Amino acid sequence: MLIVAGVMLALWLVSCLLMVAFASRLPKGLLRDVAEFLPACVSTARMLRNDPRVPRRAKVALLVAVIWVISPIDLLPEFLPVIGPLDDVVAVVLLLRYAARSVPRELLLDAWPAEQRLLLRVLGGKRGTTPTLSS
Repeated sequence: MLIVAGVMLALWLVSCLLMVAFASRLPKGLLRDVAEFLPACVSTARMLRNDPRVPRRAKVALLVAVIWVISPIDLLPEFLPVIGPLDDVVAVVLLLRYAARSVPRELLLDAWPAEQRLLLRVLGGKRGTTPTLSS
């Protein structure tokens, strides 16, 4: 049983490494943005968790988002094409938007490692306007 678990863990690690390798070769565009979204959310949450300017409720929301992404328990199984990772993305977007209400926008943009236009689109702006980067 231990050997089977080890083989499954090794296959999982290899598949994760292959996904990272293939994602890094994607051309710029929507597909690359989608592939970078969840890792960027996790990196942002890790960067903001020790910042004293981030309120406790935002830190808790970011922690829940990270745990949701790395948890093996999902509402929708990951092996289902297209909709498998959907619960992770929806949960992270909702938690990130909740946390972003109390985090200064400049701090959030500085912590975001990926393309900032994706974060601005997720966070949204006023209807009829496009969110812009502040200088």
